[in-house]
Amino acid sequence: MSPKRADPDVLFERLRRIVAALPEAEAARTHGHGAFSVRGKKFGYYLVDHHGDGVIGISVRAAPGEQERLIATDPARFYRPAYSGAHGWVGLRLDTPRVDWGEAERLLVDAYQLAAPRRLAAQFAAR
Repeated sequence: MSPKRADPDVLFERLRRIVAALPEAEAARTHGHGAFSVRGKKFGYYLVDHHGDGVIGISVRAAPGEQERLIATDPARFYRPAYSGAHGWVGLRLDTPRVDWGEAERLLVDAYQLAAPRRLAAQFAAR
């Protein structure tokens, strides 16, 4: 018997709730994928079988060097996403048996702070 595959709708809803706590952040979903943005600037994507890779995960902005560090630390969970990976974004698999949701939240918050205008990033950091 193969392991149960994660429900993409349930995973997206959990991510949407994380993003909803960020000032002026938005989560939109089309064609099974999702995009997270602040004032029109993307800071992450929710990807389901992106270009046939079979992965359910998030791709987020990352600080310089962070992509390499995370992938080296745990290549079974972190990956270099197609297209955005060439620009330093990092992917986190959500289709693994155990997802560290605290880590997913930290990645989304860090990505948000890289994309958000300074005032909004400072407003969130002050909480």
